[in-house]
Amino acid sequence: MSTTTQAPCAEPVTTVFTWQVRPGREADFEEWTRGVADCVSRFPGSQGISWLRPEPGHRFHAVLRFADPQRLAAWLTSPERARWHARIEGIATEVRDERQSTTGMESWFRLPGTTVQAPPRWKMVLTTFVGAYPLTFLLQWLAAPGTASWPLPLRAAVFPVVLLPLLTYVIMPGLSRLLRLWLYGTPDR
Repeated sequence: MSTTTQAPCAEPVTTVFTWQVRPGREADFEEWTRGVADCVSRFPGSQGISWLRPEPGHRFHAVLRFADPQRLAAWLTSPERARWHARIEGIATEVRDERQSTTGMESWFRLPGTTVQAPPRWKMVLTTFVGAYPLTFLLQWLAAPGTASWPLPLRAAVFPVVLLPLLTYVIMPGLSRLLRLWLYGTPDR
């Protein structure tokens, strides 16, 4: 009798880690980043790690992507990660209160200055439809006739180029504020 384990059915997750590096230890830290990046790249579910160069104050940021939250959690609690953390002792420390994770759309629904959980996915989908449908309709009505003679790849590019910035910077932040009580519930819930 054989048993198979199914992979979790979840969205990819991205986590940002911030590291405070001791002055003068940047070269040691950069050497450590290469080793830990190699290790994490071989870990199940890893989709890559990117390191951002320091800003004032000797802070480095790691953007870590995993196939799902369960595999990220497995990495975070793994003996391999613990060994790599032991190697960095005295060189850098993680700034844990700055760790951030996201699985995708919830960044459109984040409330500034809070740690409120993202709303249920069905509410995010419905809210996104309410924001995207009128804009898509308007673009089809106004832009489609004028771009009918354009090559298909160019016509297809018009909509995301207009739609995505408007959704990200204008429509979805406004909708998430307007529908705040429905999306997140009352504070005492």
